[in-house]
Amino acid sequence: MGNKFTEEQRQQKMLEQIKAFRLLDDDFMTKCFENNKEAIELVLRIVLDKPDIMVEKAQVQYTMKNIKGRSVRLDIYATDSKGKKYDIEIQRADKGAGAKRARYNSSLIDSDILPKGISVENISDSYVIFITEHDVLGGNKPIYHIDRYVREMGEYFNDGAHIIYVNAGYKDESDLGKLMHDFLVTEPDEMNFKQLADITSYYKKDKEGIRAMCKAMEDMIIDFVTEDKKNSAIRMLKAGKLSEKDIAEYLDLSTDVIEELAKQEGLLVK
Repeated sequence: MGNKFTEEQRQQKMLEQIKAFRLLDDDFMTKCFENNKEAIELVLRIVLDKPDIMVEKAQVQYTMKNIKGRSVRLDIYATDSKGKKYDIEIQRADKGAGAKRARYNSSLIDSDILPKGISVENISDSYVIFITEHDVLGGNKPIYHIDRYVREMGEYFNDGAHIIYVNAGYKDESDLGKLMHDFLVTEPDEMNFKQLADITSYYKKDKEGIRAMCKAMEDMIIDFVTEDKKNSAIRMLKAGKLSEKDIAEYLDLSTDVIEELAKQEGLLVK
């Protein structure tokens, strides 16, 4: 069975990808903010201009379901010391940061945070924060705050639900501008904030960190593939009648996924 890459070539390809990673890249962001409350606090304090925020709990790639079973995966889901909830979404593609997506995420958080038997009047404040590579809203502003507003009274509705868009492409010397600079660069030495520079350096330059990042990338490659497609691909690989490319085309998967499955099954040509 033919193989596109030898193991050495696959490793080299991963190292090149890691070198090019930015915090705005989903795979790298996930690893850098995993179990890293200090970095999440930094982002929230700067974006919300609240230097006293203390994160009590945080999870990356957190899956949340609605009452009908439909789920969404939040990039970072955090709770602070006052019970306020934060969904931080890192978006390179504009289409993933639309108004309806923001509304949906906000509604899911509301359904998730109200314990059974507790009055809705006691529901915690929530923040859905999109950090986007481009100026999605098109106003040439560094940050946009979206809150419900009573037009006839000229007052905020004050329901505690907040949506924020951060334009990573806006450049200035404010703390927010410096933070977005750190999300866009590849070299930790070019970063402004030590919390981000240290964790970025670990996963790009430390031997153990690089090994952990490679493992995370391998896991993420097949994380979103359904079990049925995984099993079908494995059966085809074991049969040895089709190339990885042909299997990928037949199952509508990437060749990277097929190669990773082959590797896990011990079928990859060395």
